[in-house]
Amino acid sequence: MQKKVAVFTGTRAEYGLLYWLLHDINADSELQLQLLVTGSHLSPEFGNTYQQIIADGFDIADKIEILLSSDSSVGTVKSMGLALIGLADSLSRLQPDVLILLGDRFEALAAAQAAMLMKIPVLHLHGGEITEGATDDAIRHAITKLSYWHATSTEVYRQRVIQLGESPERVKNVGAIGLDHLKRTRLLSRDQLADALDFKLNQPYFVVTYHPVTLAEEPPLASFNALLNALDQFKQYQIILTYPNADEGGRQIIERLLSYAAEQPDRVLAVTSLGQLRYLSAVKHAAAIIGNSSSGIIEVPAFNVPTVNIGARQQGRLAAPSVQHCRIDTSDIAASIKRVLSNAIPVGDNPYGQGNVSANVIQMIKQLHFNPVKKFYDLPGAKL
Repeated sequence: MQKKVAVFTGTRAEYGLLYWLLHDINADSELQLQLLVTGSHLSPEFGNTYQQIIADGFDIADKIEILLSSDSSVGTVKSMGLALIGLADSLSRLQPDVLILLGDRFEALAAAQAAMLMKIPVLHLHGGEITEGATDDAIRHAITKLSYWHATSTEVYRQRVIQLGESPERVKNVGAIGLDHLKRTRLLSRDQLADALDFKLNQPYFVVTYHPVTLAEEPPLASFNALLNALDQFKQYQIILTYPNADEGGRQIIERLLSYAAEQPDRVLAVTSLGQLRYLSAVKHAAAIIGNSSSGIIEVPAFNVPTVNIGARQQGRLAAPSVQHCRIDTSDIAASIKRVLSNAIPVGDNPYGQGNVSANVIQMIKQLHFNPVKKFYDLPGAKL
């Protein structure tokens, strides 16, 4: 009998990281993929990216509408409530043997809560990581405690998940799953990328993504303007500017992003969603990646492309030497860009590995045995 594997995705970035795992589950005769799609995938404002999932050949088992037309913490909480209601129906109907969640989004927290209460084991990817400037940090650790199996991206993060009370035999260090694209995805040439974007790439360029910071004191619009002011000091570079995610404050950034691109149509391209192929191809040929996305820390160093990581959102994450951290300040951002362009930053090793992660996760799925009574693991020598 096939094992039913539900996989949850709420954003374009998360889906891109999961692509090869979804492909391998789909291709395995012992497994049945049940893909749950929600969040910004179903929003026209964020590109209706569920259409890309279908174009990639995946069947969607259920679409769960949760995204409200709101840009506030109240709207986020209400979206989580809608997610819980929708997931209760979906999981009850599908009866999966395991639910796979990646990362730290509020949508994923709702899925973890629903699965735990319905006694469906959760396999969590990318637990144990630290992002001190975002509410994602607390959400990630909460998902860890609601999950049964854990596939971490580094050994340091594996140890942290164990520190959170998860038994070592249920915590595996497999590396960062998005890096499977390095070995398995045929990326576009620079000319092919320009054609795919319908944008002339006739200068060196930056890929820029700035998300709202949900915990640290970084006002979205003022912070984004500081970044744009720094970019204006590099007029010889074109810019591929991608939308932020659907967090509180994101719509302010989108409005400013669109006006900035309209002011310089030959230099700046605003893109709702690049998709994984165009995004990774853009990274491969870029002079630098700039912003505060986790991709700049986890995936980009594997391409030997430098990253300027701005502000507090990713504070605490392990990073390769090619990642240059800076404050959300125009002069500091500009100085950091100059530093990475001068080749003064060493490349070094990527702590997140070099791919081949999907096969390890598939093996975990097949070996999974679930006991809903999960004991808290105390570290040896802990005084209780």
